[in-house]
Amino acid sequence: MPKDMTHTATDIFERRESAARSYCRGIPAVFASASGSILKDESGREFIDFLAGCSSLNYGHNDADMKAALIDHITADGLAHGLDLHTDTKAGFLDAFERHILQPRGMDHRVMFMGPTGANAVEAAMKIARKSTGRTNIIAFTNGFHGVTMGALAATGNGYHRGGAGMDTQGVTRMPYDRFAKGVDGAALLDQMLSDASGGIDAPAAIMLETVQGEGGLNAASPEFVQKIAKVAKKHGALLILDDIQAGCGRTGKFFSFEDMGVVPDLVPMAKSISGFGLPLAMVLVRPEHDVFGPAEHNGTFRGNTHAFVTARVAIEKFWADDAFEKELAQKAALIERRLTELADMVPGAFLKGRGLMRGVDVGSGELAEKICGRAYDKGLVIETSGSEDQVVKVLAPLTTPVDTFNKGFDIVIEAAREVLETTKIAAE
Repeated sequence: MPKDMTHTATDIFERRESAARSYCRGIPAVFASASGSILKDESGREFIDFLAGCSSLNYGHNDADMKAALIDHITADGLAHGLDLHTDTKAGFLDAFERHILQPRGMDHRVMFMGPTGANAVEAAMKIARKSTGRTNIIAFTNGFHGVTMGALAATGNGYHRGGAGMDTQGVTRMPYDRFAKGVDGAALLDQMLSDASGGIDAPAAIMLETVQGEGGLNAASPEFVQKIAKVAKKHGALLILDDIQAGCGRTGKFFSFEDMGVVPDLVPMAKSISGFGLPLAMVLVRPEHDVFGPAEHNGTFRGNTHAFVTARVAIEKFWADDAFEKELAQKAALIERRLTELADMVPGAFLKGRGLMRGVDVGSGELAEKICGRAYDKGLVIETSGSEDQVVKVLAPLTTPVDTFNKGFDIVIEAAREVLETTKIAAE
């Protein structure tokens, strides 16, 4: 591209990119660079990032240490692609993950690499459960989101995404998530239906859930609910799959979202921020007794991104070798709750959702949430919505965001909400 060309002709996106594009419809800037929690467009305008690649950039954009390690690897002609061959980069990541993540938490899980997306990890986990148990049914939950490939989509609750399948999605029984229906204990109901010979639910291979439903509206399961589900799974011979693709890697304040809940999942799909740098990488943690696939029985050309192994190792060693980062996250979680409470207090009936640094405010209307996020974008903040009706203003800022930047971002959200509410009031009058 010529050096004097400072602006991209945006009609190329309309002309050639598929209509499946989504985020860019509400965030139309052409971004050119990023550092930490700041995005810059082609004109040099700065935006605070409260989206973080939908939790794929938990450690911010272009972390200096990860970038340096990756550049060193590339300039030394390190492997760019290695199928599932042994490589020094894979060994480095596995060693760091074992020493700093698995062993301190008493987890004996093996690590399986597959294709590079979260949906690939979910597909693999479902297949492992089915092969290990000899059963086919998977229990999933209302408002769950596990991906849009056919197997994962069957477990996804969102009707819009399910409608994109073009055919029936099968093999999954859906049950009410924690507090989905007033007065209904979803775990007790599931146990009762599985215990009754006429309950109508086939014995499941696995029960799969997110402890915090990211795309479903930041619904956070209580530890008691997760513990009950774990007991139901064990009682009925099903594997427990805890999908930590969006909620993991520190997003809820701990490395895993299920830490301190007193449960040991059989399978843990992970992706998004596991690479540390925004590079594609996905994996499933699997208890040894369920590591049942034969060689290449579940494979993929990109089952293990060599460049991602480089940055993932640095991320683990830099942020999780001791408890300093975790303590920092607890302080930031308190700040987020305090500032989001200000937002919730502005909107009648609004309330906080989520846990840790995976938080938001349900403002009761997708239209209102969209207007607030749109106005915030105009003021220099990238933030999105989630929920069954997109009614939740959702904060997924990089975990490394400085306190001052956090506060500037929340100032923008609150100012945007104030202006939108005032405009709405004037329009109503």
